[in-house]
Amino acid sequence: MAATTTTAPAGPGRAAAPKRKGDTFNQKDKPMQVRLSNITAAKAVADAIRTSLGPRGMDKMIETGKKEVVISNDGATILKHMSVLHPAARMLVDLSAAQDVEAGDGTTSVVVLAGSLLVAAEKLLKKGIHPTQIAEGFQGAAAEAVKILHEISVPVDLGDREFLLKSATTSLSSKVVSQYSSVLAPIVVDSVLRVVGASSESNVDLSDVRVVKKVGGTIEDTELVPGVVLSQTAITSAGGPTRIEKAKIGLIQFQLSPPKPDMDNQVVVNDYRQMDRILKEERNYLLNLVKKIKKAGCNVLLIQKSILRDAVNSMSLHFLAKLKIMAIKEVERDEIEFICKATGCKPIADIDSFTEDKLGTAELVEETDSDGSRVLQISGIKNAGRTASIVMRGANQYVLDEAERSIHDALCVIRCLVKKRALVVGGGAPEIEVSQRLSELAKTQTGFQAICFHAFAEAVEVIPTTLAENCGLSPISIVTELRNRHANGEKTAGINVRKGAISDMLKENVVQPLLVSTSAIELSTETVRMLMKIDDILASR
Repeated sequence: MAATTTTAPAGPGRAAAPKRKGDTFNQKDKPMQVRLSNITAAKAVADAIRTSLGPRGMDKMIETGKKEVVISNDGATILKHMSVLHPAARMLVDLSAAQDVEAGDGTTSVVVLAGSLLVAAEKLLKKGIHPTQIAEGFQGAAAEAVKILHEISVPVDLGDREFLLKSATTSLSSKVVSQYSSVLAPIVVDSVLRVVGASSESNVDLSDVRVVKKVGGTIEDTELVPGVVLSQTAITSAGGPTRIEKAKIGLIQFQLSPPKPDMDNQVVVNDYRQMDRILKEERNYLLNLVKKIKKAGCNVLLIQKSILRDAVNSMSLHFLAKLKIMAIKEVERDEIEFICKATGCKPIADIDSFTEDKLGTAELVEETDSDGSRVLQISGIKNAGRTASIVMRGANQYVLDEAERSIHDALCVIRCLVKKRALVVGGGAPEIEVSQRLSELAKTQTGFQAICFHAFAEAVEVIPTTLAENCGLSPISIVTELRNRHANGEKTAGINVRKGAISDMLKENVVQPLLVSTSAIELSTETVRMLMKIDDILASR
């Protein structure tokens, strides 16, 4: 008879029963390890981008997979190009992109804030507070922080151009082109006001503001142009015109070249007469197309880019030049909507539907040359839509690309003011105010809420601390003095980066839209809450 062995229950003096190898359910420390690894990965992303916050922040040089070089200090741009593999760290990249969509500015601040909240959460986890309680506590604190920001905000009227200029200047002050903010800020404000129109509107479509980049000259030569500017130029190889007065503009989505089948095939011609006949047919076909265009009264022809066929050939260009029609090819697909909205013309997909009612009218279409580069300018447009064109100039492509990103952020700032018409001061002032008010609120809370509120209040101070660090000041002494000023009722006291001291940000004209600050707090808290609730990472097939 086989002997059976029984394991006695583990008592105070006995060893516990051996657990099965790989028994995940009994591994109480695994969720903690996963959370800490997530926090470490996300913090690494926040630390990488932290040095580029504020007017004295550093730029990053990024070499893309295609060996192209990008130089930027825009948070969303840096993170977009970074090769991030860890799923938790990738959430911070998405967070920056979400802030870019919602507010357009504050893309670095939101990631730095999320990193700081994760450090606070890590400390709370080590104290033994449950992740769900931390997530709930942070959510409550974020809601209160947003209320506080609303209380300290200043309402703004879109008619007050001075306030709008101050906001655009603050946004541009942390960019590479900060020394040109006096030139760029009025351009940004005027282009948005031109697009908005009615003051009752609550959003701006930034695709109605078109930026044309041309190498040559300096950023100071950037200008807001009345009418429409295209980077394409008129085709002059067959002697076509480069200036047309009283223009009638047609936009075609078909090509002025011989018809061609979709599949590759060959026609073998072994007789000269047949060859002449083919050439004659081709000539007649193109001549008929051009005559129909002229008959409709069109004298400026924009041709959409095609990847299958040539937009024009030498024969059709010859006919267009004879009939005094200006031709512009290589119009991109994504420019079609803007051109139609700006000039009032309609895209024409077929020659049979080429009629006069689909043409746009303008006083003048001409090719202009300045600083060694040529652009096509359409001015004096009748029934013009609400659009704006900015011609941007710069010494090289890197400067131009970064200037375009800076202008995009400034445009987004003015768009934020159209969405939510209120301002807060900058320079870390709102964050210190939020921190102090939340610390006061923490004393009135009970249980884990009080600890979470206090931790959130401390985490928000990362913005003024980083601003002070990045401009070479002592973060401890500056933030301590800032707390003291706010405790004494100076709600608009912030870090003056240029003077290296604390001053009234409202008098210094350092202001930013309320929406940038509120969305940064809401989005970063949401991301941290999501990371807190993850207790395992699983691979799927």
